[in-house]
Amino acid sequence: MDLIILVPALVVGVVLGFVISKILEKKKGAGKITEAEKTAKSMLKEARIEAESLKKDKILQAKEKFIELKAEHEKVILSRDKKMAEAEKRTRDKESQVTSELSKNKKLNQSLESKLKDNNLLKEKLTAKEEKLANVLDKKVKELETISNLSADEAKEQLVESLKDKAKTDAMSFIQDTIEEAKLIAQQEAKKVVINTIQRIGTEEAVENCVSVFNIENDDVKGRIIGREGRNIRAIEAATGVEIIVDDTPEAIILSCFDSVRREVARLSLHKLVTDGRIHPARIEEVVRKTRKQIDEEIAEVGKRTVIDLGIHGLHPELIKTVGRMKYRSSYGQNLLQHSREVAKLCGVMASELGLNPKLAKRAGLLHDIGKVPETETEIPHAILGMQWAEKYGEKAEVCNAIGAHHDEIEMTSLLSPIIQVCDAISGARPGARRQVLDSYIQRLKDLEAIAFGFQGVKKAYAIQAGRELRVIVESEKVSDEKAAALSFEISQKIQTDMTYPGQVKITVIRETRAVNIAK
Repeated sequence: MDLIILVPALVVGVVLGFVISKILEKKKGAGKITEAEKTAKSMLKEARIEAESLKKDKILQAKEKFIELKAEHEKVILSRDKKMAEAEKRTRDKESQVTSELSKNKKLNQSLESKLKDNNLLKEKLTAKEEKLANVLDKKVKELETISNLSADEAKEQLVESLKDKAKTDAMSFIQDTIEEAKLIAQQEAKKVVINTIQRIGTEEAVENCVSVFNIENDDVKGRIIGREGRNIRAIEAATGVEIIVDDTPEAIILSCFDSVRREVARLSLHKLVTDGRIHPARIEEVVRKTRKQIDEEIAEVGKRTVIDLGIHGLHPELIKTVGRMKYRSSYGQNLLQHSREVAKLCGVMASELGLNPKLAKRAGLLHDIGKVPETETEIPHAILGMQWAEKYGEKAEVCNAIGAHHDEIEMTSLLSPIIQVCDAISGARPGARRQVLDSYIQRLKDLEAIAFGFQGVKKAYAIQAGRELRVIVESEKVSDEKAAALSFEISQKIQTDMTYPGQVKITVIRETRAVNIAK
């Protein structure tokens, strides 16, 4: 019974608990809904307030933008109105100007028409007077012919002949006076041009220099340059043709040779050998060969720089190389390149003063002594040889004539020729420019070498020790040991016969045999 009563009671309790929980949940949900509705209403209110503020801001911004655009539009309209007003004013001014010009032209036309009428009347009167004068003249001529028994043509001829004789006499007198005056003025102007030109050049003096000094860091290098039993120094002298003097001078070696190219080759070769540290005969020959090639490249570069410095264009490459070789040539102790540059500048100045082409004058001045550059002696004068070279390489006729005529070997045919001659004299004849003693000394050494080359089998010949020794290197295939001794005697006899020289000349003939093979 208790169980039966307990079960329904439990069921009723459960149901009541469920109902009560549902009621509580419903009340709680209703509270949340109410709270959410309040929140939504507050949010909606805030949104409306924010929207109103945004609306007001946008309206204010729109009004400000409108006012700004309106102001800009009004400025544009004002500027356009101003421009239109200015244009209208200019138009009115032009109209008034045109109106005034038209009125002036109308007045001028009226005055011109009145003047034309007056001129026509005067013309008619003059025509009538001319006819009257012609009739009177004819009458007078007939009366004169009757009185003089001469016709008008005959009288005219007599008068013309007398006037011709008088005119000739007056003309000759005037021409003579003019020529004398022109000569005087020309001499004065020529002196002025020459003096001004001379004053505008530097006065360098020639230096008699046949030695170069090779500086070394310490005296230990001297022993390495001399080599064992002097083989290194002999190899250098044989390869370069330069006498190397190793004395007690501290940290210096003297290179002696009349040929500046040989001295430069020897100096650069020694510098490379000392820097590299490997000094032996085979290395010496290799370095000397490379240095000669370097000197050839330097000669071309010197020629290019000289031509660019003087502003000369279109010169043939061979002539540019010839100009570069002038650096290692001298004329009576004066460096040939410096002399030619100086003459070119002088010619440019003088041509400008005389109203001629300065570029063409510079060109002729630079090339005037190219005939002195060849190493081989020739019987052709250097001016003629230089002219032939210039013609060969396409130089203009004025330049070629100036080169060939600057020592009067040929006739001058252009105005450039006397300018080149004068400038050459200015550069060479001033005090201290040249030393003839050095030139004669160098010529004697060249003649010594030339005598040696005149014998068969001679490969190289070097005059050393100021011309007191002639070192001759022969080809071993063509000259035997016995023939080498005979060759030395023959050369000495030839020198005694053909040359005049102080002291003695030692002739040393060197014959060397080499066998070269390559291991592959």
